[in-house]
Amino acid sequence: MSHLAALRTYAVRAEPAKLPPSVYFSHTQATLTVFDTFPKSLFHFLVLPRPSPAPSGPSVLDLASLRSLLRTDPASARATLLALRQEALRLRDHIEAEMLARYGFRWDTWIGFHAAPSMEHLHLHVISADLCGPALKTKKHYNSFHPTAGFFLPLDHVLSLFDATPSYYDSFSKFNKAQYEPRLKQDLLCFHCGAPQKNIPALKAHLLHEWEQLRARTKWHLDHHAQQQQKRSLQLATATATATADAAIATATTPSAASAVPSAQKRKRQVGPDDDDGGELDDRQPKRCHLDRQPSQNAMDID
Repeated sequence: MSHLAALRTYAVRAEPAKLPPSVYFSHTQATLTVFDTFPKSLFHFLVLPRPSPAPSGPSVLDLASLRSLLRTDPASARATLLALRQEALRLRDHIEAEMLARYGFRWDTWIGFHAAPSMEHLHLHVISADLCGPALKTKKHYNSFHPTAGFFLPLDHVLSLFDATPSYYDSFSKFNKAQYEPRLKQDLLCFHCGAPQKNIPALKAHLLHEWEQLRARTKWHLDHHAQQQQKRSLQLATATATATADAAIATATTPSAASAVPSAQKRKRQVGPDDDDGGELDDRQPKRCHLDRQPSQNAMDID
């Protein structure tokens, strides 16, 4: 099997789940997701469209490249790209979960095509935005994924073509290799900070340092946010407990109606022989003792 045609061989298989575990990741009726054999980042997958047996669906020839797909019926081409997008977004969720499990933080993921791919059959790259993979070894490798070099075409940009003017759609879909291939020869510039790098070893060391710095910054923010959340929860719990305690004190120290008004028999015993009313009962009620203190209403900023 020719290496250039390997992806096509995978895509036309009736039972893709029988591919080797080192190749196969998942599939749907319309797509097949495989591990990139030569990963350029810590996470690197390819999502392939599968040919449709239906007459209205894309054929193997239609799926040869992005250029050939965009030359088919626009509605059919768009449906194919949307199916790739749906699977790519699901895959991105899986990648982000793995990022957290392995490295303790998440970073960006790029989803797009090469303007002039080296392999046959359309394939969508889903690749973590670090370019720290073991197979990144040449200037061509790096510039083919540099997000602003112009060779890597984000999927959402390609989808926007269907809403563009017909002339722009036709012009873009030609994919003139002479227009794109010089971009692979551009200087090595860090996609994080733009700093020039003299060679690939220097670039890889610089990219790893940038990724480690990003990891440290992101984890610091995550830890700081968790500490702030814990602090706010403690403040809220303290305020609630204080309010509950104040309410209990107020209830306990406020006389009840039964204890505030002595019984008639007790009041008779309290009347002395020298009372001005000649021993008559004093009909005035004794003053009740009301607590001025109210349960505290602690206010705090919980933003």
